[in-house]
Amino acid sequence: MQVYTGNGKGKTTAALGLSVRAACAGISVYFGQFMKGRRYSELALPQRFPGLLTMEQFGSPRLLCMGEEPSENDIRLARNGLVRVREALFCGKYGLVVADELSVTVHLGLLSEEEAMEVIMSRPEEVELVVTGRYAPESFVRAAHLVTEMTEVKHYYSTEGLEARPGIEF
Repeated sequence: MQVYTGNGKGKTTAALGLSVRAACAGISVYFGQFMKGRRYSELALPQRFPGLLTMEQFGSPRLLCMGEEPSENDIRLARNGLVRVREALFCGKYGLVVADELSVTVHLGLLSEEEAMEVIMSRPEEVELVVTGRYAPESFVRAAHLVTEMTEVKHYYSTEGLEARPGIEF
């Protein structure tokens, strides 16, 4: 199991890079995106790797912010996502399963840490699991075999006022 966390840019990007590497090696990949319901450039990956890469989103198009109460729909989508990640782990088809933004999903209260940990700890040993997102709970960090923390040193959003760009940020 791998965890990519921290406040810096690149957690999802790192998981996408690993997914492409795995698909190029003939490993089937399941990439589940929690809290994401918008059009992102990476959603074209399954067309580039037919039969090897599956992507699903479990979020609404709106952005859920810190301190905001999640809606019943947000919680329902997150629970559906956790069910799908569990199915991907156990179906025997995938060698790599990515739970993108699972850490922040737990942090914002859409899922409990306990229910997420139940899925994480039940992972079959032969399936690589990657969990991304800011605020990874200590339980995720302890369970992981590899933890990478992305740290922002400088970001052009704040230093240059650049907007998010297709293909770079989304």
